[in-house]
Amino acid sequence: MKATIITIGDEILIGQIVDTNSVSIAKHLNAAGIVVREKISIGDDRTQIIETAERALAGSEVTVITGGLGPTKDDITKKTLAEMFRSDMRYDERVAGHVEKMLAERGIEFNELNRSQAMVPACCTVLFNAHGTAPGMWFERDGHVVVSLPGVPFEMEHLMEDEVMPRLKTRFALRQIVHRTMITAGLPESMLAKRIEAWENALPPYLKLAYLPNPGAVRLRLSAYEVEGESVAREIENRFEALRRIIPHNIIGFETATMQEVVHKILTERSLTLATAESCTGGSIAARFTAMPGASAYFLCGVVSYSNESKAELLGVDPADIARYGAVSEQVARQMAEGVRRTAGADYGMATTGIAGPSGGSAEKPVGTVWIAVATPRETVAILKQCGTDRGQIIDRASAFAIGLLRDCLNGN
Repeated sequence: MKATIITIGDEILIGQIVDTNSVSIAKHLNAAGIVVREKISIGDDRTQIIETAERALAGSEVTVITGGLGPTKDDITKKTLAEMFRSDMRYDERVAGHVEKMLAERGIEFNELNRSQAMVPACCTVLFNAHGTAPGMWFERDGHVVVSLPGVPFEMEHLMEDEVMPRLKTRFALRQIVHRTMITAGLPESMLAKRIEAWENALPPYLKLAYLPNPGAVRLRLSAYEVEGESVAREIENRFEALRRIIPHNIIGFETATMQEVVHKILTERSLTLATAESCTGGSIAARFTAMPGASAYFLCGVVSYSNESKAELLGVDPADIARYGAVSEQVARQMAEGVRRTAGADYGMATTGIAGPSGGSAEKPVGTVWIAVATPRETVAILKQCGTDRGQIIDRASAFAIGLLRDCLNGN
């Protein structure tokens, strides 16, 4: 069973707001076994709304529309849908009473514009919006459903949960969609694909594999559409267990697992402590750890030693080595990691020093060059990474590589 999502609003098309509604709606539909065939954003234009909705009706059993339900003249979705379904408008007393009560609580006059919120197409089923003034609307034609929801995200979310999804589950006989995502790190997408080629080729036809690369990680998603969920879920787990035997050191976890969560767990369970010294990553690594509850049990301090002087004065890096090898060098990275470990009295110290750009690179050390070091109770390990050309990308990748190196050091790899 297929669905189309349509978001309406000039503000989306000009980049004034980000469309988060379609993401949320797609998650709800997928979880119920409804495949989203397309997502479309259009402006507040009558002809475009009708043409897009009619096309969606022809190709999908379910169409969910958000936006354009406000009381002002630029919000035309409700009247346009009434025209499309050849329906008169009617006054809904329940909606009117709710709107008047909400506005009174806010000290706002219930005027003609607000009263128009209670005007709905006579042919629709009104979906009561307890959290706003614009009701949702449910239309049906030839076995197909069109749902119109307000564009305010939290209002849309409540209507999807409280009204739309229960009705869809009652209206249609839905089969499940099963997704399971394994998070890997340490292998670029092309190398990972080569390593697991035989495993991928052995997957049954009903399981679809997707590679989803992120900075420092590649997600592997196995999906099955319109199936018996429980047996397929077991099969996916078995397939991923076989993959674990192929790349045991490259698996972080499942779904939204991150490398910092893995390290967080190890440090907490082993009662070990950590300190960071960052130059090019500017505190990004420290922020990733301290964003997690419980980080105070192991995270002692983070130093952003951006200048050469701070590297020397705060971390004890030898100025002669900076002059001889440069701030972006193995020697400096090692001394930064050792210095912050020593200063903080931590079990582990980690450091980054690199060229985040857009300027400052050279033929020998181009933009994106990053040295990463981890000082442990036994040794100091340093690696060189090329992290791309975009400043934000470089910071993200360098941070991910650094946390990955720390994980390997903790595991003795």
